[in-house]
Amino acid sequence: MGSREVSNQDWQGKRVTVAGLGVSGIPAAKVLHGLGAVVTVVNDGDDERSRAQAAELEAQGITVRLGDGATLPESTELIVTTPGWKPDKPLFTAAAEAGVPVWGDVELAWRLRGLDGREPAPWLAVTGTNGKTTTVRMLASILEAAGLRTAAVGNIGVSLLDAVLGDEKYDVLAVELSSYQLHWAPSLRAHSAAVLNLAPDHLDWHGSMEAYVADKGRIYEGNRVACVYNVAEKATEDLVREADVEEGCRAIGFTLAAPGPSQLGVVDGILVDRAFVANRQKQAQELAEVTDVNPPAPHNIANALAAAALARAFGVEPAAVRDGLRAFRPDPHRIEHVADVAGVAYIDDSKATNTHAAEASLAAYDPIVWIAGGLAKGATFDELVTGAAGRLRGVVLIGHDRALIREALARHAPEVPVVDLDRTDTGAMSEAVREAARLARPGDTVLMAPACASMDMFVNYNKRGEAFAAAVRALAAESD
Repeated sequence: MGSREVSNQDWQGKRVTVAGLGVSGIPAAKVLHGLGAVVTVVNDGDDERSRAQAAELEAQGITVRLGDGATLPESTELIVTTPGWKPDKPLFTAAAEAGVPVWGDVELAWRLRGLDGREPAPWLAVTGTNGKTTTVRMLASILEAAGLRTAAVGNIGVSLLDAVLGDEKYDVLAVELSSYQLHWAPSLRAHSAAVLNLAPDHLDWHGSMEAYVADKGRIYEGNRVACVYNVAEKATEDLVREADVEEGCRAIGFTLAAPGPSQLGVVDGILVDRAFVANRQKQAQELAEVTDVNPPAPHNIANALAAAALARAFGVEPAAVRDGLRAFRPDPHRIEHVADVAGVAYIDDSKATNTHAAEASLAAYDPIVWIAGGLAKGATFDELVTGAAGRLRGVVLIGHDRALIREALARHAPEVPVVDLDRTDTGAMSEAVREAARLARPGDTVLMAPACASMDMFVNYNKRGEAFAAAVRALAAESD
């Protein structure tokens, strides 16, 4: 889609309902109002914060209905929804019955590209159950190393609406997309896109694993140059096969093994490209060393390969892949090394809020004293424990649903010592670190990869990670 599909004139007097006052709803309402649309914001909540947000919008001439997110406002021609609103909400049922389209903030941003008449920046898009943010930030680092004007956008960094409507002119955008966002983005057509992995998550929102996977697969629709998939997860390749892409678009795999033709992979500690070379049957291009990836854990190397594949699809030279990976620094609480105390490494992976993320983290270390637990969100832990059992020196359990993990350990790793902390106050983390230190031996890794959400004990996973790091630093101070 080269030129813009929507003009200012298209929005004059158009009656648009924005569903939700969230971080994407408020900017969408303001943008649409600025384009001349007649905007009504509906919101389920009617608390003090919502009322303050509503007052700000109403002062600009935007109608806001609090405490009534179920009723479709009269004469609505379009709904723009925040990502968190479930598809089965009565508002959307009413919209379907009335023939009213529903867009998400990503769809709105896509439709508004090039509003100023400039050629829109292509999108390199990433989704997956885990690793999206890291991969998109790696990709942006590589693109910057290539001298391109870019930004990490979507779920992170610059908002998509700001990126497509702001004064900054970008050459290309690195876009993180959740399954929620993809569900409401029917016309999105990326330059190239990647699905990193697929594991059960957000099933309460999507209704089934099949619906969740189908929404992830939307990212490949209409791709122009490359559909990047995970060789280790056939389901991601299946999504590529099912996608309706532009003629000439290629399927590009990434693997931690030696790559075949049209793949990126690893050979003798080197990240290599057998996809974007003149003779992929016989040639391979060195991109970077495994040690250029920070940290060089297996799942993070996979993230780097996916980012490299998207960058190479955009024409980036090999040296920029290496330089971009070297320059990249991971966000806090993602397999972050906190300290070494008495010969034991302490790793904060508080971002491992589901079993799939924890599995990847546990695979990176051996032997491990594992700190786990929190809100399970309906997850089961048998497969996770079975895979990690041979690496576990001991386990310290915290949080509301720790019994689920304890029971899985009793079934599949009965010989592993388990400390069950029967407390959910924030001070439990300090005790957990002390118990882990007691179980650990020099050369071990104490890994806080909870496999659960944090909200039973902490505001978010960041606060949980900060509590862990503070407890480790206190332990280090005592041992000095």
